[in-house]
Amino acid sequence: MLFRLCILTRKVYLCNANIFFFIFMFDSFYRMHQYLVERTQAPIRRALMDEIDWHKRLIGIKGSRGVGRTTFLLQYAKENFGPRDKRCLYINMNNFYFQGKTLFQFAQEFMQAGGQVLLIDQVFKYPEWSHELRLIHDRCSRLKVIFTGSSVMRLKEENQELNGIAASYNLRGFSFREYLNLRAGTNFRTYTIREIQNRHERIAEEVLSQVNPLDYFNDYLHHGYYPFFMEKSSFIENLLKVINMMIEVDILLIKQIDLKYLSKIKKLLYLLATGDYGAPNVSQLAQDLQTSRATVVNYIKYLTDARLLNMLYRPGEDFPKKPASILMHNTNLIYAMMPDYNDEQMIMETFFQNALWGRHKVEKGDRSCTFIVDKTQKFRICLEQPKRKNTDVLYALAGVKQGFEQEIPLWMYGFLY
Repeated sequence: MLFRLCILTRKVYLCNANIFFFIFMFDSFYRMHQYLVERTQAPIRRALMDEIDWHKRLIGIKGSRGVGRTTFLLQYAKENFGPRDKRCLYINMNNFYFQGKTLFQFAQEFMQAGGQVLLIDQVFKYPEWSHELRLIHDRCSRLKVIFTGSSVMRLKEENQELNGIAASYNLRGFSFREYLNLRAGTNFRTYTIREIQNRHERIAEEVLSQVNPLDYFNDYLHHGYYPFFMEKSSFIENLLKVINMMIEVDILLIKQIDLKYLSKIKKLLYLLATGDYGAPNVSQLAQDLQTSRATVVNYIKYLTDARLLNMLYRPGEDFPKKPASILMHNTNLIYAMMPDYNDEQMIMETFFQNALWGRHKVEKGDRSCTFIVDKTQKFRICLEQPKRKNTDVLYALAGVKQGFEQEIPLWMYGFLY
């Protein structure tokens, strides 16, 4: 009898201990949530905040390192709940607590405690994250989950468990519009590519009545895409760290590549960044890296997924074919890897391609144009006013404040998001 009583007492003690530990850990998470939300000061409100369908129960925010994914989650919590509302909770998968408890168990307990919105940062660092998110979606019907992940994650193409239930959005670096609003204290809205095409003269007048965008354009090209330019430390040093983290963590971890191949991927990025911007010589690259052509093509795709490169194809072609041209994903990357780079034409082409990336299909142009956008519209990127013009081509001019008819200021395409 005494033995049974001791066993029963021990079970009650362990149960109480588990409850105490659960309450203690949740209190710790709430305190961290409150601390982070109170101190979140987003310099500008990201346009993506108003584009997401927040009624969805499972929302993924993808983006490359350094573009502000964590700040975006915390800003959502601040706008919709405030720092002390326990219906919303921010957690980060770097926390060692999740080495002993599953994400699904945590979500269940949070919901049972009255939680409504769970914000999960860096979800890809949790093993079987997609399976756990599916369980949460199917069994925690009163809970909304908003998670951030690396741009290397392929939610739709490679993840059948979340296909059809997870709404995926891309958070990009600052557009030129966002950078200008921040630096000049303006509040310009976004414009569609059709609005720019049809109303660019009027739009330029509205912008120029408040600020000369060219006073800020070169600074944006150099250091305006990544929000950490506002920090006091060296922007270039920080960006180089981010580039290395994209490769060392995002690509190797998510694509499950052995660490011994890290140097080959880094060398490939360097060769592509410093080489000609035409079609890559895959055979030569394979020889330089001492690997196969297929491996080179796959590595280029991984670097593209990480938002370090952009692959351009001829109309009608696509991966896994060899791209017709490769550009850096944004101009800040060019200056970080090649501080003395002076090919202005390539810089302007990189800016244009990056500005349209994600919402428009940009393909390699023919002899009459630099790019073909959305399979129909031809664009030529010009450093000077063209002497001859084709009626079916739009001319994006660098270095001009205002355009006329087919000639559109290049900076204006930085207002697309």
